[in-house]
Amino acid sequence: MTPDFISRLVGMILFSLVGARVGVDAASTLGLPTEVTSVIFSLVGVLIGLILTPWLTVRPLRYARHLINEQPIEVLFSALLGLAGGLLIALLMAYPLSLLAPPLGTLLPAIVSVVAGYLGMTIFSVRARELWHFLGERLGLSRLSAAYLNESERTILLDTSVLIDGRIVDIARTGFLGGTLAVPRFVINELHQVADSADPLRRNRGRRGLSRLNELQRDPSVPFKIIEEEPPSAMDVDDKLVWLAVQLKAAIVTNDYPLNRIAETQGVQVLNVNSLANAVRSIYLPGDTLPIRIIQEGREADQGIGYLEDGTMVVVEGGKAYMDRTITVSVTKFINKDTGRMFFAVPEKR
Repeated sequence: MTPDFISRLVGMILFSLVGARVGVDAASTLGLPTEVTSVIFSLVGVLIGLILTPWLTVRPLRYARHLINEQPIEVLFSALLGLAGGLLIALLMAYPLSLLAPPLGTLLPAIVSVVAGYLGMTIFSVRARELWHFLGERLGLSRLSAAYLNESERTILLDTSVLIDGRIVDIARTGFLGGTLAVPRFVINELHQVADSADPLRRNRGRRGLSRLNELQRDPSVPFKIIEEEPPSAMDVDDKLVWLAVQLKAAIVTNDYPLNRIAETQGVQVLNVNSLANAVRSIYLPGDTLPIRIIQEGREADQGIGYLEDGTMVVVEGGKAYMDRTITVSVTKFINKDTGRMFFAVPEKR
């Protein structure tokens, strides 16, 4: 049984009992028999419990769990530190405030505690990077998170496609990006929607994206943050991402070709993971030789197909005769496209 189903079942029972009790108390006011009002109010309670209970219990807890999982440990610790500081200030103010005449003396200590705790938690979480930087420099805490102490001012936005792809995690760990990776809240919401899809393929893609997101958050060597700023709701996710990149003067990392084109027209720098992969692939010039294993037939007659270690396709003219064998081939030409490289070769003459 799912948590939603259990909460609805418990809510139906509790609200039906409360409704029955309210019906008994309201019978005299309504001028109806006690049994009738009790049954009517009990049925109303069942309906309320069936509809509202998940929204009062399971859904808030699920949202809180997602929110906690998506925050870096530095932000969570800063929020707890701010909460403790706010409550300490409220505690110092509680006694003087309690001396005021009622009802102020009764209400103000509780109100100040809530407000001070909320402000402390919010301020410390928003300024978490500056807080950890201060502690690291002034107090000599050398083991603080490198993501906060060495964070660059450059912001790099990640879109849904690059998180699902997953290679961004390994790229970020190399340090080549040179900036703070940032994921907007609306991108995370889109990942959750994909992960909750009824289509198994989409659901697995969404879960893989959330898994990669968690890896980035928990890696202390990768500067990372979540952006809560919400662009106009009328935009779709791609337009929101471009709008946010313009506002923050940030770059976008993506594998999505349409998003790539839209961002470039807006003057936004785009870092395409596929282009990076193509750039670091092995380059063989015409006349170079290399060993290749022929694993399948080509489209044209007598062609054989092999692949380099990085997945680059090599089309070998006359290679069909060497099926399932490793031979030395001589490169005749190569084609370089946005989708990848392709080499053409012939078996080396002996």
